[in-house]
This record gives sequence, C-alpha cells and structure tokens, in this order.
Amino acid sequence: RALITKPKLLLADEPTGNLNSKQSQEIMELFKELNQDGVSIIQATHSETNAAYGTRIINLLDGQQQHS
Repeated sequence: RALITKPKLLLADEPTGNLNSKQSQEIMELFKELNQDGVSIIQATHSETNAAYGTRIINLLDGQQQHS
C-alpha cells in the first residue's frame, strides 16, 4: 500500500520481521529496485543480511552511533 503513491522516501521498520526467508529476499530485492529507481529507503533492522542491501549502514548501540 505504501508504494501506490510512488513515494520518494520509504521508511521501513523491520520490514521482513514476520516473513519467511524467501519472502524476505523478495522484499529486499524490491527495495533494491525501488532504490535504483530513485526511492530513498531508510530501514531499521536487526538483520545483517537485510542491512547489506543498503548503500549506507549506521550501527547503533544503546541509542549511540557505533564507529567501525
């Protein structure tokens, strides 16, 4: 539903949290395509696999940014 209006920004909080691994991969591939089409996506996730789809990763611990 969030994509019907063709947003320029998509906020996703654990977008694959209740999905099986195949569905999760499909969602992340869709996010990748949307991003290539100009949609900015901010995703909050505990999944390193999902985070790896991003072009920029910010790690937080106790509300503070962690520097590598």
